[in-house]
Amino acid sequence: MDKIISSSQQQSLIGTHKVLRNTYFLLGLTLAFSAVTATLSTVYALPSPGLILMLVGFYGLMFLTYRLANSPAGIAAAFAFTGFLGYCLGPILSSFLSAGMGDVIAMALGGTALVFFCCSAYVLTTRRDMSFLGGMMMAGFVVLLVAVVANLFLQLPALHLAISALFILFSAGAILWETSNIIHGGETNYIRATVGLYVSLYNIFVSLLSLLGFANRD
Repeated sequence: MDKIISSSQQQSLIGTHKVLRNTYFLLGLTLAFSAVTATLSTVYALPSPGLILMLVGFYGLMFLTYRLANSPAGIAAAFAFTGFLGYCLGPILSSFLSAGMGDVIAMALGGTALVFFCCSAYVLTTRRDMSFLGGMMMAGFVVLLVAVVANLFLQLPALHLAISALFILFSAGAILWETSNIIHGGETNYIRATVGLYVSLYNIFVSLLSLLGFANRD
């Protein structure tokens, strides 16, 4: 009996490691592809898609990726999703470069990498179950949604900075939760896991750009 249980646990562990390995591999590829599209968008000064088109593209491509996550087409959808978000970054990066704040972009990249490394390393090292964050993240999402909608009308700089800070905290929690979900067998699809981690990294990077850009204004 012990051998049967041990064998079952071993198979589960192998499956978990496979999902984790595939997730990080695909995440690395999609981040590289997103960086390429962001660079092209910046170099060729492509126009901003606008808020409505960006939201339609974001949620539409995310829905498509999740819908196709159990088939090879899901990988193509993931690249389309991350490539589109990379394109959306172009105009933002262009505005920072034209303002002479290229160092802010570098700091935001470094900060994003640091947050991801620390959160992932903590969960992978301690193997702590972070499922308790689920409820808090749902509450945090509602707060962020209300704050974002309110700021569309109020346009308050202080509220904008607060939203950016909250997005960083929320996204760091999402990385902890997603990584824990993978290693404890809650997430068995590496495409869904990749998209979840990518969105968290994207939000952290954009939020750090906002905060650091504000701090570096003359």
